[in-house]
Amino acid sequence: MLVLSRQRDETIMIGDDIELTIVDIRGDKVRIGIKAPTRIAVHRKEVYEAIRQENEKAARLSKCEITAVTTSLSAPGKKTSEIPAAARLNAQQITSDRKESA
Repeated sequence: MLVLSRQRDETIMIGDDIELTIVDIRGDKVRIGIKAPTRIAVHRKEVYEAIRQENEKAARLSKCEITAVTTSLSAPGKKTSEIPAAARLNAQQITSDRKESA
């Protein structure tokens, strides 16, 4: 792990595209501003872990569950907001993969 010291308003560059700027220091808290291209996801670690766990859970859906989700997605009057986001994305990816392989 690289450890750097920075003062307020000083910046650290990661590659050519990512800038970390120390915005504020108050007691034991440091506020960091991050400039990164939109193609790079930036999350707090606890949010990243929650997303990763949800993706793993969605990837483990059984064939029966996937069929139920894809059927729900195409059912008239069914609101997609009633289906968990990870399940919707997983079902859409599987449907897309099936179309490409056909």
